[in-house]
Amino acid sequence: MRKILIVGAGQSGLQLALGLQAEGYEITLMSHRTADEIRAGRVMSTQCMFHTALQHERDLRLNFWEEQAPRIEGLGVSVAGPPTPAGHTRAVDWLGRLDGHAQSVDQRLKMAGWLELFARRGGQVVIHGASVSDLDVFANTYDLVLVATGKGELVSLFGRDAARSPYAAPQRALAVAYVHGLGPRPEHPELDAVRCNLVPGVGELFVMPTLTRSGRADILFWEGVPGGPADVFQGVTDPSEHLARTLELMERFTPWEYGRATKVELTDAGATLAGRYTPTVRHPIGELPGGGRVLGVADVVVSNDPITGQGANSAAKCAAGYLESIVERGDRPFDADWMHRTFDRYWATARHVTKWTNAMLAPPPEHIVGLLGAAGELSPVARRIANGFDDPADFEHFFYEPEWTAAYLDEVSVSSC
Repeated sequence: MRKILIVGAGQSGLQLALGLQAEGYEITLMSHRTADEIRAGRVMSTQCMFHTALQHERDLRLNFWEEQAPRIEGLGVSVAGPPTPAGHTRAVDWLGRLDGHAQSVDQRLKMAGWLELFARRGGQVVIHGASVSDLDVFANTYDLVLVATGKGELVSLFGRDAARSPYAAPQRALAVAYVHGLGPRPEHPELDAVRCNLVPGVGELFVMPTLTRSGRADILFWEGVPGGPADVFQGVTDPSEHLARTLELMERFTPWEYGRATKVELTDAGATLAGRYTPTVRHPIGELPGGGRVLGVADVVVSNDPITGQGANSAAKCAAGYLESIVERGDRPFDADWMHRTFDRYWATARHVTKWTNAMLAPPPEHIVGLLGAAGELSPVARRIANGFDDPADFEHFFYEPEWTAAYLDEVSVSSC
């Protein structure tokens, strides 16, 4: 029986651990927190998982919250127009229907539940914040060591891939609040959707339904341009103050969202999160001081800004791909060549996420402004953009180049006549 160590108990680490466990591997999982500590802690993310990523969980029979979580059937985009004396209005507003529904489950619920399941199934859980020196020892004990935690000193093992990392500093200031009491969008009160609100020069507000510890809730997520008017959360430690600033920004820049948020309250004392990080692609193999090698997983090696909502989706897809590569390897050694090929298999899909995310962090070119506007008039365009969140590779065909966008819009316009 092959022995594998996985460091990190997030979406990718736990999904991979449970998948390998089901295949008969002897898995040790290192987590710096217990399941109870995860469940009782602060929110960790703004996860919204689309159809393909959810299917990876279903394939492993890990979709325990599917009947409880809100069923997200659409994705909408609003673009704020220039400010007026009465405040901002919407220059663009539309909703695209998803071909397969999406869902969001508070990772405190999911990761705690999965960690307990792994232990019940006989997996070895080590509660310890692993260091480089720890891995130097473990590399001689296990057939393969996988690093699936994108924080702490272990990330330093994986060098930055400059050719794939155009940004050297954070491009957004991030602020999250989980709330109860948000009213429905008047435009589609019976349909749950992710709403993406773009405010040029200020940032983005994302609103999404979720399942948290206390049941149905909604996530209010500001991505502020650094140094801009939405970059106001640094140093805020009081959750009530965090929510107050969230709502003040909504009232000022997205009044159409603020109108349904006047009665919200935080879901719990750990319902807020703020920070910023630099989008980075790293080399997949970490070299240990003693000569051993470890393989990076998901956001350890491909870390994108959450502006396109791809973090948990990418983690699930990476875990699924790594699981296949490990099983296919059989009894052969997990050498450097295999590690590179395993990462390349993931990068074949992850590169589309990185390209799209980096494009969305920059001011939109004229043809993209036109595309978003056209989606308000042409429902097939809205639907295609919405479903790009599930399959970002599709953007290659109509999004990046002005001539491709123009040809696509011409095609849709003709077929709609």
